[in-house]
Amino acid sequence: MRNVLSILLILLTASSLQARTWTQAASGKSIEAELVKVEGGKVTLKMSNGREYVLDATSLSAGDQTFLKEAKSSSGSAAGGADWPNFRGPNLDGISPDTGLLKEWPEEGPKQLWTYNEAGMGYSGFSVAGGKLYTMGTRGSDVTVVCINVADGSEVWAKEIGNDDQKGYSAGWGHGPRSTPTVSDGLVFALGPKGSFACLEAETGKKVWSKDYVSDFGGKSGGWGFSASPLVDGDHVILAPGGNDAGIVCLEKASGKTVWKASDVTPGKAEYATIIPCEINGTKQYVRLFEQELVGVAAEDGKLLWSSPWGGKTAVIPTPIVDGNQIYVASGYGVGCKLVEIGSDNTAKDVWSNKTMKNHHGGVIKVGDHLYGFSDGGGLICQNWDDGEMVWNEKGQYLSKGSVHVADGNLYALNEGDGSLTLAVASSKGFEEKGRFTLSPQSSNRNPQGKVWTHPLVIGGKLFLRDQEHIVCYDVKG
Repeated sequence: MRNVLSILLILLTASSLQARTWTQAASGKSIEAELVKVEGGKVTLKMSNGREYVLDATSLSAGDQTFLKEAKSSSGSAAGGADWPNFRGPNLDGISPDTGLLKEWPEEGPKQLWTYNEAGMGYSGFSVAGGKLYTMGTRGSDVTVVCINVADGSEVWAKEIGNDDQKGYSAGWGHGPRSTPTVSDGLVFALGPKGSFACLEAETGKKVWSKDYVSDFGGKSGGWGFSASPLVDGDHVILAPGGNDAGIVCLEKASGKTVWKASDVTPGKAEYATIIPCEINGTKQYVRLFEQELVGVAAEDGKLLWSSPWGGKTAVIPTPIVDGNQIYVASGYGVGCKLVEIGSDNTAKDVWSNKTMKNHHGGVIKVGDHLYGFSDGGGLICQNWDDGEMVWNEKGQYLSKGSVHVADGNLYALNEGDGSLTLAVASSKGFEEKGRFTLSPQSSNRNPQGKVWTHPLVIGGKLFLRDQEHIVCYDVKG
């Protein structure tokens, strides 16, 4: 099903498709409609009377999914025009839809296309939509959202959304935004490290509305500031400001008006993981990992559906992975990982728990029945989903600790210490390197304790890497 979603999300516009009958798998109900767009896991269908319906992509029949798969095949490689509208991509799984990429790199690495040197200080990642790249950085004392032309690296616009005086959160490892902007329906949603939150026009950067995590929601950041990337789901944006009022809130995407607050989720510190939307036991819900608890709340009203204890320490960062009614979580600082299963009665139980994957903040990615990521002290790890056992690990000078991304069957493993990027086959059979090079330029302004922490991204045949103010684009299509 995850592969089907990847296909669906490549088809961001489909005006060339004719009206056809679409069927919901669960109910058997059908409508005659044109495909308008697919975004964020939602399919928009337009009927002859002009009325539009928005459905979960995964709710469509097998025949509809086959139709879309064939349409994708006739439209050419995904490397030509797919978008990546939010942190970890449209499926929130860290897997690029690109195909036809280089399977090996030359000794000097892939061809460098352009460098942009004004991103500002910080560790914000990339979102790509409509030929534009969106990220964030602190320029002087201004938290700034930046829009860049993907074709040539030129700046389209930059907009200040808050102040970063490096106070109120620990900037000892480097200051600036950590969150990645989210792009949806011509809007950009961005979060600063001290809680400033803004909705901007994607085309111009003009501010549409704004909120503050602390003053508006009683939010409480972790020690390194507010860092989780915003989730946009249909007409809503879902945030996790933490605090003792409501750890999760839902707002209207267009206006910022509060829809609900999860008042029975009061975690204190917001921590850093991104919210995941899913459906478990027939109920749509949002899954969020806090320092001491993994929770699922109803998408309709924010009511707590289930919870599972988590012994997080210092910082809980990696995004949970949801597959069916099972949820994988991991943390660094010696904590480890576990797989949780939600029963038909919404009771959460641990399937297994161990310290094989002590993932700090570089993320874990599920490919098939295996998990890939960096584990503190273990280097690059391949781990079984079903039982949590280690399959293989590889560590050394270039694979000690960092972040991972997957594209076209390969791992892109970024070593945080020296900025080297290793290409390796995403296979449970063992580690097989296919190339390596080092990011250049790297920032001379980076805090001495800071490292190359922005996650790599491959989309549209291009590889994007960042170290503070420098963003570099490479051609990995060949």
